[in-house]
Amino acid sequence: MAGILTAVSLLPQLVKLIKSKKAEDISFFFLVILFCGLGLWIWYGFLREDIPIIATNSFSLLVNGIIIVLGIRYKSMQNERNE
Repeated sequence: MAGILTAVSLLPQLVKLIKSKKAEDISFFFLVILFCGLGLWIWYGFLREDIPIIATNSFSLLVNGIIIVLGIRYKSMQNERNE
């Protein structure tokens, strides 16, 4: 249950980002650190052959990656509009 709750914790941020198409409130430093941590959890899951650890953290990594990509995209679009 803890893995599922952690995995879905970024979904509200993703929904907000998609709806607003604004990335000014996103901390990319936080997201990059989280991305690295999730990658390490996935590696640990593979070492232990623990499917729940791999699955929940892989989902979190995917959502986190989407947030990072959309955040960069929306920030660059916003910068282009301001020029």
